[in-house]
Amino acid sequence: MISGLFLTDTEEFYTLEDFSKVRKIDTHTHHNSESTALAEAGIESNFFLLTVNVDAPSYPELPEQLRLALHQKAKNPEHLDFLSTISLEDWSSPDWAEKEIARIRDSFEKGALGIKIWKNIGMTYKDENGKFIMADHPRLEPIFRFLIGQDKTLMAHLGEPRNCWLPLEEMTVNNDRTYFKEHPEYHMYLHPEYPSYEQQVEARDNLLAKFPQIRFVGAHLGSVEWNVDELAKRLDRFPNMAVDMAARIGHLQFQSQKDREKVRDFIIKYQDRLIYGTDLGISGNPDAERVKANAKATWLEDWKYFVSEDWMEVAEVNGGFQGQKLPKEVVDKIYFHNAVKWFRPNL
Repeated sequence: MISGLFLTDTEEFYTLEDFSKVRKIDTHTHHNSESTALAEAGIESNFFLLTVNVDAPSYPELPEQLRLALHQKAKNPEHLDFLSTISLEDWSSPDWAEKEIARIRDSFEKGALGIKIWKNIGMTYKDENGKFIMADHPRLEPIFRFLIGQDKTLMAHLGEPRNCWLPLEEMTVNNDRTYFKEHPEYHMYLHPEYPSYEQQVEARDNLLAKFPQIRFVGAHLGSVEWNVDELAKRLDRFPNMAVDMAARIGHLQFQSQKDREKVRDFIIKYQDRLIYGTDLGISGNPDAERVKANAKATWLEDWKYFVSEDWMEVAEVNGGFQGQKLPKEVVDKIYFHNAVKWFRPNL
C-alpha cells in the first residue's frame, strides 16, 4: 500500500521504463576534463547537467576549471551549464573581496549561473588571528551581497556529514567510511581542535539569517543529511533555501530502512525544495565508455529508489530497503522544476 502526505487515488506514477523519456537535470557534476563523455551520457539519458567549479586541492587550478567548463558548454551548449567558485587564497590582502568580485563577475559574463563555496571555508582556511574562516565571517559578506545584486545562486558545501565527527566503525553509510578513511585530513573525529559539526551548521544558518533573500542551495542535503526532521527545521526557517541530494541519497535510504514512510512524507512535504544531483565527475583522459556506464548505473539506481516500491540494495547502505514510489508531480520537481527555479539554466 502506498501512503503519505497529500496523496489521492488519482496520483500518477512513473515506471523504471520511463527513465529515458523524462527530462531531468543533474545539478551537481564535475567536468575536469576535455572529454565530453559525461555530457554525452547525460544526453543519452535525457539529463541536462551543471558542472560545478570547486576550490579543491585535487582539482585543476580555478582558471583551468573555468576553461574546461566553457569548453564543455561550447561542445554541448543545449545540454550543460556551469557554476564558478571563489578562492580565499589571498584572503589577507586588503582588496581580496574586490578582486574576487571582479573575477566572479567575469565568470558571470561568461555564463556562470552562480558560485559554489566549499568546505575549505570552515575546515581549511584561517584568518590573520589563526581562527578558522567560517561561512558567517564578515569579510565574506560583500561576496554574498554581490550575488544577490546579480540575482545569482549560491551553492554551498559547508561542513561535512555528521559521520565525519564519528569513528569509522560508527558511521552510518559505507561511502562515508570509504571517503574519510581515504581522506583523514577531513575526518574531524581525528581533529578535535577543528570546529565542530554544530559550529559548521550554525555558521551556515547565520549566513542565511543575515541574507534571507539569497538564492541558496545547500549541497549534499545541506550537511543535515542524517535526519529529515532536522533538515525540515532549516527548510521551514529559510524559505529561499533548497538542498541538493548529491552523494547523500544513501542517507535517505539508510533512514528509509528504519521508517520508510517518514522519509517519504518528508520528500512529499518538501517536494519544492529538494533538487536531484549526484557529484559524478570526469577528469583527465578517461575511458569514455566506463564513464558513461558508471553515470547511467548511478542515475538508474537513484531513479529506481524514487519511482518504484521495489526492495533494493546499494553499495552505500548495509541491508535492503524499499523504494519510495513518489508521484510523478514530485519526481518532476525533484528532477527538473526545482533546478530550474534555483539555478535558472539556459534550457
